[in-house]
Amino acid sequence: MENELTLKRFTDVRRELGYTQAEFAEILGVKNTTADIERGRTKLSGKVVSELLKQFKINPLWLFGESDNQYLETSQTSVIPKVVTVDSADRDNMVLVNAKAAAGYPQNISDTSWYQQLPAFDLPIPEFRNATYRGFQVEGDSMLPNLRPGEWVLARAIEHIDHVSANKMYVVVLQDSVMVKKIEKRPNSNNITLVSLNESYPPYDIKPFLIQEIWEVSSKITFNVDATTDNGLLKQLQESMQELKDQLQHVKKV
Repeated sequence: MENELTLKRFTDVRRELGYTQAEFAEILGVKNTTADIERGRTKLSGKVVSELLKQFKINPLWLFGESDNQYLETSQTSVIPKVVTVDSADRDNMVLVNAKAAAGYPQNISDTSWYQQLPAFDLPIPEFRNATYRGFQVEGDSMLPNLRPGEWVLARAIEHIDHVSANKMYVVVLQDSVMVKKIEKRPNSNNITLVSLNESYPPYDIKPFLIQEIWEVSSKITFNVDATTDNGLLKQLQESMQELKDQLQHVKKV
């Protein structure tokens, strides 16, 4: 019989992934349900342990209580570009992925010929030297007010998940979608949290191994630039700040 810790960890994995016992059994190639495994009636087979590793990166040593690392490859998850695009002179160039192309990007991420149909350009600005950049069109309003739908972000490739910073925006390429988000890593959690700036979109957790690429947003291309300013709002803010200062001065005197 398996030890209690192993059974608990197996059950926790299923619950964390959000599967019923019947669904988990089907995914792992077990007959009917995982209930007997969870109760300790059926041995946890090598095939099941192997499927957990293959599909969900679950560390077998963790499962058997011999390691504290639940996932293999969590911090080593490679998010570097699957393809680096170059121009005719073999210099890195910047491919532009518009909203329509983004729909097919995750599936074609390793196909060099797919990239050739996309527009590309070179920016002779020092900030864009010595790194790999890609342009992505912003879709949707989840990053308002910083990014508006239809704008473009120019983003730099990063090597892996440990290099992300909480105060930057990132283009995150998952298995089936491309999105711009902030990335937060919670202490004592193997998940990472994708956060929208528009508060009407709730943050959500994902497993790092679901990420194919991460690009750090360094600048944006915007349109409809005009000369109007929110002077009224600015004035209001300045007045509020002055009011706060006056109140603080008053408190100090008292």
